[in-house]
Amino acid sequence: MKLDIIAQLVQILRDAPDVGAIEIRRGPFGVWSTVRVSRAGHGVNTGAAHVVVAHPASGPGGPGGGGAALAAAAPAGVPVASGPSLLEIKSPMVGTYYRSPEPGAEPYVKPGSRVAPGQVVCIIEAMKIMNEIESDVAGVIRESLVENGQPVEFGQVLYRVDPHA
Repeated sequence: MKLDIIAQLVQILRDAPDVGAIEIRRGPFGVWSTVRVSRAGHGVNTGAAHVVVAHPASGPGGPGGGGAALAAAAPAGVPVASGPSLLEIKSPMVGTYYRSPEPGAEPYVKPGSRVAPGQVVCIIEAMKIMNEIESDVAGVIRESLVENGQPVEFGQVLYRVDPHA
C-alpha cells in the first residue's frame, strides 16, 4: 500500500471524530492483505465506529476488473470481537459455507484444530464456483460459528481463533 493512501486514511480519521479505525483489505477472493489505521487508544475492541473497506483484486471481469468497494460502519458501543485474545476469520464474500471439500469428508478445521496463515479452513460457494477460504491468522480454532450449508454474508465471522494457544 502506498504511503499517500495511508496519509489519506489518517486525514479521514481526523475529519470524522466518530470513526475509531479504518481497515483496508485488498486481494483476490480468499487471500487478503490488510492495513489498519486507528486513533490513539482505539484498539480492536473499542466502542467507536469502525469502517472496513474491501477491494477485491479480481472479480467477474478478471484481474482488476470488477471488485466494487464495500464499506460498513459498526454502531458505537458494539464490540468488534468476542474477547481480547480471540482473532476472527471472516467471510470475504457472500455465498454458501462448506466445512469440508466434499460431502462425507472430514472438515478442513474444527474447534481444537491448529491453523496457520494460508491454510484452507473452508469453502464458500459463490455463483457455482467453489472458493477455498484461507486463514490469515495462526492459532487454535476455539469456535466455529457457521453450520455446514448455511448462507454467509461478506464480513460474517466464520471462526474465532486463539493466537496464543
